[in-house]
Amino acid sequence: MTSSPRDVLFERLVALGIETETVTHLPVFTVEEAKAHRVRHDGTHVKNLFVRNKKGAMWLVVLDEDRAVDLKELGRRIGAGHLSFGSPDRLRRHLGVEPGSVTPLSALMDTEGLVQVVLDAKVLTRDPVHCHPLTNDHTTAIRGEDLVRFLRATGHEPVVLDLDVPAGTTPL
Repeated sequence: MTSSPRDVLFERLVALGIETETVTHLPVFTVEEAKAHRVRHDGTHVKNLFVRNKKGAMWLVVLDEDRAVDLKELGRRIGAGHLSFGSPDRLRRHLGVEPGSVTPLSALMDTEGLVQVVLDAKVLTRDPVHCHPLTNDHTTAIRGEDLVRFLRATGHEPVVLDLDVPAGTTPL
């Protein structure tokens, strides 16, 4: 019997000694829907952007769910230039998920290492981090440091970007 991608994900988390807690809910496609079906209100709930530039380079940007983002400014901050959202086909091909199910945990599916993961520093300030486990009908809670450890184990060294510090300034 073939394991589902989500089963493979949880097997990898267990193999890494990472504890998680997962809840089931109706499928959600937006932050507003996720808030309406939320069971846990602790920690940081994320939204995820799968973006690309004109040269075809790709990023998975993980943000606090309430963070407003300007793609033009984000492109400058990550050195990507002009960004646009990746197509559903590109999303499926590189991260193995459907639109609405984008998650930092989908880095597991990027076996070629073509997608750079960017974490909003704010995501790591309150544990746990809540994200989808490859499908949008579940939410998994994982500690921030374990999320970083998981990303590294998949070959994705995350870039942690403090979006609260204006571009071009150095925090004190």
